[in-house]
Amino acid sequence: MTEADFIAALRTLPLHPGARGLADDAAVLDIGDTTLVLTHDMLVEGTHYLPSQDMADVAFRLVATNLSDLASKGAEPLGVLVGHMLGAGDARFVAGLHEALAAFDTPLLGGDTVAGTGARALGLTAIGRATHRPVPARSGAQVGDGLFVTGTLGAAMLGFEALREEGKGGGGGGDSSAYRRPRPRLAQGRALAPHVTAMMDVSDGLLLDAFRLAEASGVTLAVQSAAAPVAAPARRYDCLTWGDDYELLFTLPASIAKPPVPATPIGRVEPRGFVPLFVDGEPIANRAGLGYDHRG
Repeated sequence: MTEADFIAALRTLPLHPGARGLADDAAVLDIGDTTLVLTHDMLVEGTHYLPSQDMADVAFRLVATNLSDLASKGAEPLGVLVGHMLGAGDARFVAGLHEALAAFDTPLLGGDTVAGTGARALGLTAIGRATHRPVPARSGAQVGDGLFVTGTLGAAMLGFEALREEGKGGGGGGDSSAYRRPRPRLAQGRALAPHVTAMMDVSDGLLLDAFRLAEASGVTLAVQSAAAPVAAPARRYDCLTWGDDYELLFTLPASIAKPPVPATPIGRVEPRGFVPLFVDGEPIANRAGLGYDHRG
């Protein structure tokens, strides 16, 4: 199965309303006066991180990528559960986990530890509390909204390349921190939550995630690629498709001229046409090549 096929199969199972049809970054669960936001992401050795990487960086990244999903819902982290596969560098993993939990003021709730063979798979469940209701979704973009993104895209790509060259003995010399230790936009997500019509984090590439937001909202997004802030202008398309930036992609009503956080306008929401995405006026009907997709 492709990732899309597997998720489609899961949608045939009994789903809680909070699952949002498995079409969002996280599940949303109302318990009394509190709304919980829950998410789970994994990192696989050789796919999401280099086998030679410092496991402290891997642990930090595992926490950050999950908290990024909470950020896209405007949620405040309450704690995490870790699924760890024992192997080389376990002490360094614990050290990195401590650094991440301290950096983001998030406690450990528990988890599970296993031993096995082959490539390691590491998982983490993050639990947060919504700071605004309704909790932002991918599915709320409205015709006439502006499309915005926080931060700069492509820094993680350059960081990965620097880290890979360093691992090959090339020295590299580039800054790999954006890839090794991403920073979830938690404060920005909380500030944006009361204002956005739709929001998600940019994990698999801006263009692919814009395609997903458009599909979830039943609209067409018109993206101007030249407007997007990128770390390597000469490689603009790579910056917009590589992923791992963990910035926030969101839509705002036209009545809000300026977002409450620093962000760049990169397009607009249009009525749904024959494709979900236009990039520089060119229709994009197929999401292949727009970003990172597990097994297509």
